[in-house]
Amino acid sequence: MSVSESRFASGFALAADWHLALDTCLERLALPAGANLGFCYWSDHFNAEVEAILQALQARTGVTHWVGASALGLIGREGAQLDAPGISLLVAQLPPDSFRVFSGRAPLPNAREFAAHSAIVHADPATPDMPDLVRDMAGKLSGLHLSGGMASGRDGNLLIADAAFTGGLCGVAFDRRIAILGELSQGCRQLGPARVATEVEDNLIGRLDGRRSVAVFRDAVSPLYRDDLRRAARGVQLALSDEADPRHYTVRHIIGIDPNGGRLAIDDLAEEGQQVFFVRRDADSATHDLDTMLLALRERCPSAPKAGLYVSCTGRGGSLFERDDSEVEAIQRVFGNIPLAGFFASGELLGERLYGYTGVLTLFC
Repeated sequence: MSVSESRFASGFALAADWHLALDTCLERLALPAGANLGFCYWSDHFNAEVEAILQALQARTGVTHWVGASALGLIGREGAQLDAPGISLLVAQLPPDSFRVFSGRAPLPNAREFAAHSAIVHADPATPDMPDLVRDMAGKLSGLHLSGGMASGRDGNLLIADAAFTGGLCGVAFDRRIAILGELSQGCRQLGPARVATEVEDNLIGRLDGRRSVAVFRDAVSPLYRDDLRRAARGVQLALSDEADPRHYTVRHIIGIDPNGGRLAIDDLAEEGQQVFFVRRDADSATHDLDTMLLALRERCPSAPKAGLYVSCTGRGGSLFERDDSEVEAIQRVFGNIPLAGFFASGELLGERLYGYTGVLTLFC
């Protein structure tokens, strides 16, 4: 059995009581015969009950293997909502030996025992050195395809990978029989050309293309903001290019302006000689970028997708688009009413990188 022969189903429900949310999810979910893998995303309102939720899922579906994360908001085929209690599920019937659930307690076996080609990963944002952990995990995959997101929550973050726990990263790895594709939407438009950063010291950038960084920043922003650079920094960010794949730049906030020294401070480390550019994130740019990404992903998918997982930043939703469920509607315009689950994350994962303010769609093709 390959992914083309596999079967998927999803369920999404909002309710203040987890029992009701789960009941409604399962009523909406036509459980495939022989289902053996599930994805569960639950509101952080239910963190204290996560063990009970997992046990109920296993007992009522017969699915032993579950992965997922807590979230400030949930995404499903029926909609999406930030800051509302609920549950979102996706279940799959896959070849039993085609996947492995892994965590810090149960690491992936070596390549001779299981040839991991791709993985869907969930992570705890409180874990130190998370970017390094993501790169290390991606390096264990022969296909180098990793996607997913970091849990979110008001009073702590929880993960599940056949058990509930905190810390590190976990998820499910697939062999090459399971074809998954992922892509991200940055939601930005570029302001001006890419420039070379020099006189870089940690998170401070002294010059861009040989000019003082503040002077270049002043030229890039709208004339309305040139005399109020601190206000401009709230709406304009700096993107760090990825030499291996320029599409997958990382956007960072400008957190400090040194008008005397002419330097800019960002909330990350830059590298001497790295290409960077200014970007602006707004509703029109985000909508256009999301539509473009979805159409490009459809062209890459070798067959009609069977299901999807969507991870969007908690800073997107209705604060960036018209409504919290605008991204779901965009996905359905391109891919139809496929089984879909997901969550609003505190960071998004794709390839070897940790992103912010993005949307990552993973398709089972």
